[in-house]
Amino acid sequence: MGVFDKAEKKIESAVGKVFARAFKGYVHPVEIVAGIQRELDAEAKLLSRDKRLVPNVFTIGLSRNDYDRLAPYAKTLNAEITPSIRDHAADRHYVFNGPVSIDYTLDESLPTGQFTVASQAVADDSSGRKPDRPGKLVLEVNGVRHPLVAPGILIGRGAEADLRLNDPGVSRRHAMISVTGDPAHPVVTIEDLGSTNGVHVNGNRVNKTRIGEGARIEIGNTRMLIHTPAGV
Repeated sequence: MGVFDKAEKKIESAVGKVFARAFKGYVHPVEIVAGIQRELDAEAKLLSRDKRLVPNVFTIGLSRNDYDRLAPYAKTLNAEITPSIRDHAADRHYVFNGPVSIDYTLDESLPTGQFTVASQAVADDSSGRKPDRPGKLVLEVNGVRHPLVAPGILIGRGAEADLRLNDPGVSRRHAMISVTGDPAHPVVTIEDLGSTNGVHVNGNRVNKTRIGEGARIEIGNTRMLIHTPAGV
């Protein structure tokens, strides 16, 4: 029996009696589990030989009829769904960058019985860094937001890097993003640490320069963006 088969039986057993009437003919919890598992598989990004980073924040878009039936049960439903998502991730050596969160939104364009899954990898403070908040600059790399807080972020391919990139075009110690000054109005700079392929900001190769909102950074084959998220 595969992992999904186990998850399906577990979910059906746990929520079947509660949701059987409410979801007959509509989106079923098992379908949401399968949808999130597919999203994990599609968005998994290589961290190391045997680990892949996957999204941890999911937004399920639902039709009016499905939303009206799911919303009252969201807390109970998520309590049953989340362990199955974690089991799926553990089986495939996926790594979450923060706690798993599932939200439900209304999408009037969807017909009854269909849903969408949007995902995002959002870092928490388990690494000792502050989580990103509205109004705070972040460095976004492959969908993952890294808060720009003092003293900064060492970027490279080596084990000592704060932000490790599995990119053959990236040196072991490639670049340093430094954050100084008032936390409310930080001064952010990026410096090339003698890398082989250099650092490009907004299309121009630089040795050291100040960066801010909207700056586009290229290191090896990896693109990054400095921006202020509207919210998490």
